[in-house]
Amino acid sequence: MSISISNLSKKYGDQTVLNNINFEIGEGEVVGFLGPNGAGKTTTMKILSGALVYKIGSAKICGMEVNENQLKTSSLVGYLPEQNPIYTDMYVKEYLLFVAETYKLGKAKKHRVEELIDLVGLRPEFHKKIGQLSKGYRQRVGLAQALIPNPKVLILDEPTTGLDPNQLEEIRSLIREIGKNKTVLLSTHIMQEIKAICNRVIVINKGEIVADYSDLSKISAFDENSFSFEVEFAEAVKPGNLEMLENITGVTAITDTHFTIIASGDVRGDIFDFAVKTKNKTLTMKVIERSMEEVFRELTK
Repeated sequence: MSISISNLSKKYGDQTVLNNINFEIGEGEVVGFLGPNGAGKTTTMKILSGALVYKIGSAKICGMEVNENQLKTSSLVGYLPEQNPIYTDMYVKEYLLFVAETYKLGKAKKHRVEELIDLVGLRPEFHKKIGQLSKGYRQRVGLAQALIPNPKVLILDEPTTGLDPNQLEEIRSLIREIGKNKTVLLSTHIMQEIKAICNRVIVINKGEIVADYSDLSKISAFDENSFSFEVEFAEAVKPGNLEMLENITGVTAITDTHFTIIASGDVRGDIFDFAVKTKNKTLTMKVIERSMEEVFRELTK
């Protein structure tokens, strides 16, 4: 596994920031780390990057415990913090060469920097000082510095915060392209980010993992414990008769033949059987899709 976290906890004084969290991320996955502000996303990412020590549990990068192998794991991780710590008085190329020097790339550093300038689309602006760049181009510089050691794992903490719509799409496209060859853990609280970039989402709230969706289509339909249906019968039905069916927890009448049904299980077969037994017919029966926003609010309220 590229990332493996087991029974990881972290406290600041009496405040528990992470409470016994567990998840694994395999090679080549692009995973959204979703949660409200203060949920524990940044703390987890700092631990994985080696910037923050931990005493309880395990955090591994490519099978190595981060606390015990910080030099080795740091060479495998590219980390872009939420507050991009770049030197605004330096020129783009100058800064990237400086970062490459810290990784002791030797003669390869110039080639690597030129390669990354093209990869992240900095060529039109590489002659400028970083302080002269738009925020979108500054994020490109941040991504380039994170990629200098050619890491196997890329950790991005809120990489699109504050970008305008054009910059947003540019950075998303860039992350999608990079994600073809890297394991990416992307922290965000923005639903559209998950839809646009990720193939899996882990939801954290109040320091605990509350959901892990490897199939994002499940989010837009229904979760395993809550089902919503819209049903239309050929003839009138009393709502009370539907409420008597097992697992149905709520019935809302749109008309005397048309209903919205909430259930704690998949009751479509039961509804069909009900229609047959009462000599009625189901004209339509469909799942009401729930948006990622709705699921997020339910999981983090």
